[in-house]
Amino acid sequence: MPMSTDRQHTTSAVVIIGVLFFLFGFVTWINGPLISYLKIVCELDSGAEPFYVTFAFYIAYFVTALPMAWVLGKTGMKRGMMYGLFTMALGALLFIPAAQTRSYGLFLAGLFVIGTGLSLLQTASNPYITVVGPIESAAARISVMGICNKLAGVLAPFALGALLLADSDTLQADLEALQGPLLAARLDELAQRVVMPYGVMAACLVALGLMVNFSGLPELDPEVDAPGVATDGRGIFSFPNLVWGVLALFLYVGVEVMAGDTIVVYGTAIGLPLGEAKHLTSYTMAGMVVGYVLGIMAIPRFISQSKALAVSALAGVVLTIGATQLQGYASVLCIAGLGLANALVWPAIWPLAINGLGRHTKTGSALLIMAIAGGAVLPLVYGKLAVEPGIGHQNAYWMMVPCYLFILWYGMKGHKRLNW
Repeated sequence: MPMSTDRQHTTSAVVIIGVLFFLFGFVTWINGPLISYLKIVCELDSGAEPFYVTFAFYIAYFVTALPMAWVLGKTGMKRGMMYGLFTMALGALLFIPAAQTRSYGLFLAGLFVIGTGLSLLQTASNPYITVVGPIESAAARISVMGICNKLAGVLAPFALGALLLADSDTLQADLEALQGPLLAARLDELAQRVVMPYGVMAACLVALGLMVNFSGLPELDPEVDAPGVATDGRGIFSFPNLVWGVLALFLYVGVEVMAGDTIVVYGTAIGLPLGEAKHLTSYTMAGMVVGYVLGIMAIPRFISQSKALAVSALAGVVLTIGATQLQGYASVLCIAGLGLANALVWPAIWPLAINGLGRHTKTGSALLIMAIAGGAVLPLVYGKLAVEPGIGHQNAYWMMVPCYLFILWYGMKGHKRLNW
């Protein structure tokens, strides 16, 4: 195939997959304000209970990633992306009966279904964007995807916050003055605010699924197109770079979700009004956008993927310590600054982890998608620690330090271990 045609295929793939990343970035990062919204509507406690939002959403990746890899084997990458978008639409529609009944369980079921669709979509799109061009520039392409994802993450909290929590400060005062049937009626009215945005989201997801199916997106098989085809009979777990990469990604997604989705709860816990705190997730996402732009400019021209990973992890350690030691808004800004530190971690881990897998690429990608379950587990642990006497919301962030230290080790040494 002529080189110009290769470039055209790569460019078209980056554009189409970029649209997908923007959309599921929007779906993912509305969880921050959604936590605060459901805490009010479903009358949740102040401990771990609100963080079942992130648990239900991200645990879907762990439960469904391997089955989704099997589905992709049957459908191919392109149709798999379409089915992923349709599944997400179904999850968004579940929010309508959930709002009618104010059922926290049904809201969580909708989030789980959305997460299942994203699991299929990411199992297809991440290895796809990795192998659609040269492997040495994979981190730059994934960084482009990250910009699309996190730009949506900047916009989503403002958009959903404006729709669901527009009058948040006065709303809380009003609810405190109500009791019994009057309180229930006011909460029922508040719950209806979620119907329109999630209905529109479902329609957009269906339309985008059809667009992907009929687009000119080239069909690739990562097990054929990936470099370093494994033909020596090695099993999937015989690649240490993958095994350690899965653990590094588990820890990374956990701290990324903590930085984006706990910051609103943390801000209110230290005294910021909800009307101001509801936008804090956007600050974290803005930091990630800046980090992705730097990654596109610097990788691999000025810094390797592995060095970028190590620098990012070190910055994560420093900012986490700052968040635990500083007070007030300075501490909150350190959590938001983790967006910048986190930006290049996913783009760097992914190509390092699947390097050399060859025929195991789809399974390896599914294992990496399963690692997104870190976003389910670590915020829940944070929520439980935050209400423990003697710990609190601020000191609970110490749990992020060992996570970043392991990622630092992987960036410096762990990814180099291609054999046990």
